[in-house]
Amino acid sequence: MRRTKIVCTIGPATAEFGIIKELMVSGMDVARLNFSHGTLAEHGKRLIHLREACRQTGKRVGILMDTRGPEVRLGSFRGGEVELKEGTGFTLTTEDVEGDYRRVSVSYKDLPGYLTPGARILIDDGIVALIVEKIIDTEIICCVEHGGTLASRKSINLPGININLPVLSSEDERDIGFALEQDADFLAVSFIRSASDVIAIRQFVEERKGIIKIIAKIENEAGVINFSEILEVADGIMVARGDLGVEIPAEDVPLVQKKVIAACNRAGKPVITATQMLDSMIRHPRPTRAEASDVANAIFDG
Repeated sequence: MRRTKIVCTIGPATAEFGIIKELMVSGMDVARLNFSHGTLAEHGKRLIHLREACRQTGKRVGILMDTRGPEVRLGSFRGGEVELKEGTGFTLTTEDVEGDYRRVSVSYKDLPGYLTPGARILIDDGIVALIVEKIIDTEIICCVEHGGTLASRKSINLPGININLPVLSSEDERDIGFALEQDADFLAVSFIRSASDVIAIRQFVEERKGIIKIIAKIENEAGVINFSEILEVADGIMVARGDLGVEIPAEDVPLVQKKVIAACNRAGKPVITATQMLDSMIRHPRPTRAEASDVANAIFDG
């Protein structure tokens, strides 16, 4: 029996029944649905396809639902995306606007209060970097340090800045309720900072008479610092390397990954290595040599 399990994210490119069935036949062990993207109706349709594919193939595939967590995201762009060029101006606003090459909304209304001129804002796992120039009321006026393509709803990271966001937003409560209604097997909770975050989510689940395994995602500095206590109260761990790699120095991520996997093995708890696994295969039929080594090392680590 293959001990290492394969988790596949079911998104727009893999949402059709035929593709989901192919994923199962090819070895998918767990299907991940990401609440940061898509509607509950869309996720519900994917679950119908998953269960029908299970029935037809005779395979048992776990369902993992991934919460938004205490995150900050961009709003939507007209046309879905824009291209930002280095050295140009770009504004983040707490007003509800349709984004373009000049400005876009952010999801957290109190964000301007946490920033000062010179602060660095990383978007989409650090692909685009902005430097704050000034703040005027609801607007954060920036200069593009590193340009690139920005798409709607991409994540925002503020290295070294602790934002006082609640563990559970109203959207998270709704999404977790949906996961419980759908009898999901695992709940991956984003941006866990301490054991108390996991305990609060477990209490929310228990109040609703729910049964689901809680996977704590380690993807910020606080999560790394408090990892030992988080491991004690979580049912499993996910090393979410995308956000983690912009919240801490990128060169520290491999060491954190190895330490987290080793600790989970000692504790007898499952651990998932995630983000940019075989990323080039979005565009190409074969992985790079580096990606093949990355997958192999995650398996060797345990």
